[in-house]
Amino acid sequence: MNKIANVTGSTSVETVEINVEVNGVAYTRYVEPRLLLSDFLRQELGLTGTHVGCEHGVCGVCNVMVDGATTRSCLIFASQLDNAKIETVEGLGRVNALHPLQKAFWEKHGLQCGFCTPGMLMTAKELLSRNPNPTREDIREAISGNLCRCTGYQTIIEAIYSAAQEMHGATNG
Repeated sequence: MNKIANVTGSTSVETVEINVEVNGVAYTRYVEPRLLLSDFLRQELGLTGTHVGCEHGVCGVCNVMVDGATTRSCLIFASQLDNAKIETVEGLGRVNALHPLQKAFWEKHGLQCGFCTPGMLMTAKELLSRNPNPTREDIREAISGNLCRCTGYQTIIEAIYSAAQEMHGATNG
């Protein structure tokens, strides 16, 4: 990382250069060392699908994938991610070409208010990349770190299970 000093008015602010790939697009940005990844994604890149909930790493609504692993974007600084590959919910699919997880959440009513949905989708994506044929118990365990105040989780579990079946032809109970 290259350190530089920006001078804004009479205040000097230190920034660091980071090079990241977000949803397949390369970015070079100068960021303050303590800028959270969630704020970087939302404010610097305009990717507002990553929500911010508790800001303590408890709720999981800010989950994104960093180098293939689910990461709480409210707990990591953007400056720590030089040369990282980041995937947000915006990288999953498009309105006219939904990812199987998005389609299953819609069809199985795996969302209500939608606030937790981006974090749930990213958690589910990591689960299915590691375990393409999960049981409902595997799914419960995987999403246990994600809080949802609306659905009661059953429809989320069914949506992830349905997506796994569609994606991989799974037939577990």
